[in-house]
Amino acid sequence: MVKPLDGKVALVAGASRGAGRGIAVELGAAGATVYVTGRSTRQQRSEYDRPETLEDTADMVTEAGGQGIAVPTDHLEPAQVKALVDRIDKEQGRLDVLVNDIWGGEKLFAWDAPVWEHDLDNGLRLLRLAVDTHAITSHHALPLLLRHPGGLVVEMTDGTADYNRDTYRVSFFYDLAKAAVLRMAFALGHELGPRGATAVALTPGWLRSEIMLDVFGVTEDNWRDALDRVPHFAISETPRYVGRAVAALAADPDVARHNGTSLSSGGLAQVYGFTDLDGSRPDAWRYLVEVQDAGKPADTTGYR
Repeated sequence: MVKPLDGKVALVAGASRGAGRGIAVELGAAGATVYVTGRSTRQQRSEYDRPETLEDTADMVTEAGGQGIAVPTDHLEPAQVKALVDRIDKEQGRLDVLVNDIWGGEKLFAWDAPVWEHDLDNGLRLLRLAVDTHAITSHHALPLLLRHPGGLVVEMTDGTADYNRDTYRVSFFYDLAKAAVLRMAFALGHELGPRGATAVALTPGWLRSEIMLDVFGVTEDNWRDALDRVPHFAISETPRYVGRAVAALAADPDVARHNGTSLSSGGLAQVYGFTDLDGSRPDAWRYLVEVQDAGKPADTTGYR
């Protein structure tokens, strides 16, 4: 059976775990060849010091039906990113989808710490990891993506443009990083649109990433056990849900209608009809505004 992304080539930058891994796997399930990058390998861990690796992600892409190719890359190093893109060009001759998912800031921000109390080195490192990496990757990868019409760039962030406009997000540095990525997608939309490509910002909802599950002391199999302590976690979603959002965008011949916009996994599920792995369609950002932030008791009725 022909899959919607057969013959397409994707680069998921920041694919060791979390949303990046979910996106890479779903692009593979749709038939794409997926280059997965990051700094966590079987030989060397990043400062996250976690067990997930690029090689594992590549294997999962291949098992899902695509071709996964792991290329260890530090996206703060322009020479490494250029070498990565040169390799994709040499091996494939094209790039159809670029997902800028590099983050790496989980251990670098302090909740609700004002800028004058926040560790300055950590804050500036967070900005470099969250912003500079995306700019460096786009600089080197976009000429290859523009070689064929219809390319897609997905800037991964946390929060929609509307939500982040009105809501203080965690701390000065975190807020700035997520706002910057939203603006990147807007700017890239202006630069890519006239050249036949599309750029969007995309956010998952409350993500049941490997790190989040560990924080709550649960697994994907028993994640609902955390609801007694964190009731609103009921709206959470797997990383594969936002992966299906990216796969749907990449397969849409009319994806240009989204150019320059801010999108969410839950919102796109209503457009394209995909579901999370359990068959539900969690709409986290609407839930956050109408239930959690409104101070109402946790109740996902009508939101998933």
